[in-house]
Amino acid sequence: MMKKKYEGAINTASLTRIAKERSEARIAKLEKKIAKFEGKDDKDSKASPGDRKSKSVRRKNEDSIIPADDRPNPYLNRTFDIPNVQDFMLAKTFRGHKQAISGIAIHPKKPVIATASDDKTWKLWSIPKGELILSGSGHKAWISGVDFHPKGAHLATTSGDGTVKVWDFLKTKCSVTFTEHTQAVWDCAFHDSGDFLATCSMDQTLKLWDMNSQRCRHTFRGHVDSINSVVFQPFSNNLCTGSADKSVSMWDLRSGLCIQTFVGHKNAVGTVCFGLRGDSILSTDMDGFARVWDVRMVSERLSVDFKVPINDAKFDRGSGVIIAACDDATVKVADAEEGRIIGVLQGHEKAVQTVQMDHSDRFLISCGSDSTFRVWA
Repeated sequence: MMKKKYEGAINTASLTRIAKERSEARIAKLEKKIAKFEGKDDKDSKASPGDRKSKSVRRKNEDSIIPADDRPNPYLNRTFDIPNVQDFMLAKTFRGHKQAISGIAIHPKKPVIATASDDKTWKLWSIPKGELILSGSGHKAWISGVDFHPKGAHLATTSGDGTVKVWDFLKTKCSVTFTEHTQAVWDCAFHDSGDFLATCSMDQTLKLWDMNSQRCRHTFRGHVDSINSVVFQPFSNNLCTGSADKSVSMWDLRSGLCIQTFVGHKNAVGTVCFGLRGDSILSTDMDGFARVWDVRMVSERLSVDFKVPINDAKFDRGSGVIIAACDDATVKVADAEEGRIIGVLQGHEKAVQTVQMDHSDRFLISCGSDSTFRVWA
C-alpha cells in the first residue's frame, strides 16, 4: 500500500511543485491585500468583531518554550504483565470507511479512537462498541497519519496532498493547516507538552510545528530519502524517525541535530515506535523484519523475521510482545525477548495496515485495506 502511494506521489511531485509555486504567488498578492484591508478603520471593515478578535489573538501568540530538561517518566520503573495477545479472539468488525484504513490513534483520556483513511476522511469512534462520534473531511488526498493532542481536544492529520491539519473538536472544524512540506506527508506526533507537533514527509524533511504561534519552528534534515514515520521518545525532547534510506535516527528537539543513528535494515523503514519506558525502539521494514534497538547502547537488541512485509508494529505496555500488521491480511505476535512468532490473528480480508493496543492492554485494534477496523480481545 505504501509503495503504491509512494510511486503515485513521485509521479505528481513535479506537478505539485509547479502548482505550489503558482499558489504562493497568488497568496503573496492576497496577503498584501489583506494587510492593506486590516489597516483600514473598523468602520470600513467588513470583518465581524469575532474575526477581528481572532486575528488579534493570533498576532499576540508567541513561540512556545521548549522544555529545558526531560520530564520524569512515570513508567520507567514500572512492570506490567505480558498480555496473551496470541490468544485474543476477534470480538467485533466495523466497516468504518469506504477505502483502506491506514492510520489509527487512541484518545489519551477516553475510550475513543481516531481512524484515517484513503477515502480522505478521518473518524472518531467509541471503543469497544464502535459507535461513530464525529467525522471530518478537508484533505484533497488520502490521509496517512493521525494523532491526538495530549489533552484530547484536538486531532492532527497528515495527507498525500502535502498538508498537515489540526482539528478542533469543540469547534468541530479545522483550526490550522500547515502547507510547508513540498510532497506527501506520512506521519505526525504530538510532544507530551502539547505545544509542538512533528511531521515527516516524502520531501526528506522532519518539521516541528509550534501549536501556539502556529508556525514551523525547525526543519530537520539528514535523511536522504522519504521519512515515513516519526514518534517522540516518551517524556523527552527527543524525536525518532524511520526512513526509506534504511536508517532509524534520533533528533534533539532543542539543537535540531541528529544525536543517534541505527543502521541494520536492508530495506526501507516503514514505521518506528517506542516502548513506554523509552529505552527501546521498534522499527519495521518491507522485507518483513522488525528490529528492536537499545537506545542507551545504540545497538540492535533483537531482529524478528515475520516472513511477509510489515506495514506497522507496536509493543504492549511492558514491551514483552511485538504485534505486527502484515501484508498477508494477518496480525502476527512475537515474543520480544526471544523473537519467536507465538501467534497469528486471522480475520482481515486484505492487508492489515496498522495496529494499536489500548492503554490497559485489554484489547487490540487492527485496521486494514479491506476498509474495516477490528477489535480483538
